[in-house]
Amino acid sequence: MSRANRWRKIKLAFEPTSLRIPLGEIELLRTMPESTRKSPKYGQIAASIREVGIIEPPVVVRVAGEAERYRLLDGHIRIDVLKARGDDDVVCLVATDDEAITYNKRISRMAIVQEHKMILKALEKGVSEERLARALNVNISSIRSKRRLLDGICDEVAKLLQDRMVPLNTFREMKKLRPMRQIEVAETMMAMNRFSWTYAKSLVAATPQHLLTSEKRKAVRGLSDEQIEHMEREATNIDREFRMIEQSYGMDHLDLVLATGYLARLTENVRVVHHLARHHPELLAEFQRIVQLREAA
Repeated sequence: MSRANRWRKIKLAFEPTSLRIPLGEIELLRTMPESTRKSPKYGQIAASIREVGIIEPPVVVRVAGEAERYRLLDGHIRIDVLKARGDDDVVCLVATDDEAITYNKRISRMAIVQEHKMILKALEKGVSEERLARALNVNISSIRSKRRLLDGICDEVAKLLQDRMVPLNTFREMKKLRPMRQIEVAETMMAMNRFSWTYAKSLVAATPQHLLTSEKRKAVRGLSDEQIEHMEREATNIDREFRMIEQSYGMDHLDLVLATGYLARLTENVRVVHHLARHHPELLAEFQRIVQLREAA
């Protein structure tokens, strides 16, 4: 198949140009609950529209058989805010298919490190902290905290966590650690897929004194000095075992993939299956179970 033919088979998700559509011509898929209007998310979107206008256009699809009617697929809060403001129309993206989905489910939410970089860029362009706070509908102290997010965080950790949804307080805990320990903690959180403040706090509590930035350890409520020392020893042992497992994981995983692939080929061979069913039914059942687990993974 030629490249031109391949391109002809690709269907655009949206019409090539956006349209300015009167709000009265847009059908809503649902009504806006009063509880949603009182939510922080609604307030944030309303503040953003008030300060900088519509950044992400709503998504509509044409109603079949009605040339001037559109059905809203994404952007119910934005449309509701515009109606409350008294706006008459809005620029929309026009989808080519009504997939009856929520487009926001396909959007990756912004990680806090990316939000930090966005705030720095805005400040560099002359946007004031006060205007940013109004646009995001947050307290100005929140803008300042996110602006200073990576102060005291080593570059390696910033790169490791740049796409992860990490709470602000987790970074505050990690600032208590020296750079090498920060990297170890970041790698541990990624391996466990746990980035909560409480988990970071437990890792900091289990950190030996010489890996802390402060010369004096802050007392941990509910734990004695002996318990903290025990936690440090256990954390060191766990970290050592984790490193050993991490080193062999790749080879073990490859062996497992090859073994399950071989079992899948065996169970596809009729003669082999008949032989196992007659002489080793327990092995056949186990092989088939392993293959089913592989296919379900």
